[in-house]
Amino acid sequence: MQHNSVKTKLYQGGSAIGTMMFEFRSQGAVRATAAAGCEYALFDMEHTGWSYESIKLLCEVSHGTSMIPMVRVPAAEYHFIARVLDVGAMGVMVPMVESVEQAQKFVQFAKYPPVGRRGSAFGIAHDGYTGGSVLEKMQTSNEQVLLIAQIETAAGLNCVEEIAAVPGIDVLWIGQFDLSASLGIPGQFTHPTFVAAVDRVIAACNAHGKIGGFMTTTLEFGEWVVKKGFRMLAWSGDIWVYQSAMRQGLDAMRKFAGT
Repeated sequence: MQHNSVKTKLYQGGSAIGTMMFEFRSQGAVRATAAAGCEYALFDMEHTGWSYESIKLLCEVSHGTSMIPMVRVPAAEYHFIARVLDVGAMGVMVPMVESVEQAQKFVQFAKYPPVGRRGSAFGIAHDGYTGGSVLEKMQTSNEQVLLIAQIETAAGLNCVEEIAAVPGIDVLWIGQFDLSASLGIPGQFTHPTFVAAVDRVIAACNAHGKIGGFMTTTLEFGEWVVKKGFRMLAWSGDIWVYQSAMRQGLDAMRKFAGT
């Protein structure tokens, strides 16, 4: 199994910066994203309808680069979590984590015995189709896989300290749009209620040795969350990066052309 450089960096106190991918699923898109300097890519299954075959391709191509492949699954269910790990994901994000029980199940589904109850299959995609010691592979996977619990509902926020205390959870990641909507202030990221929620999540991370995660689409917001203490950072997503760059270029060309 490939070394998870992102997990190592985060636990050494550093920051890791990547992106989320929702639309572009070609081999070239993965390689271009890695070549741009992304340390990881989070491939989304919650909102995209991407199949396991698509995720397997994206992970396989990522393993040929320095970029660590991670996947957001639709829910904290065994068949989602274990299968994306089997096809090569080195990190898993679960949306809308709202309870200790849900966080514990997440860990159980992602880790091999004796830590969890992930089903065993070796010599397949996740271990590079290689032989070797099964015990060593299980131990390595348990160490290398990064587990990201999203805090994006009022219920999750109310239980964030208990979720942060669950062994095996590495990152608490705020889903700002869902969290603000759940708090009754959709999209109001400067609202005192949202700011207090952000502070509560990062305080829970600091108290329990977890890493704070956040995706931002503006540099100003990115600077703000870094100052708050978040260290697993995603710069936007493929759709919006493409649209923003295209829009800027088109606007400039229209000025040149006088249209």
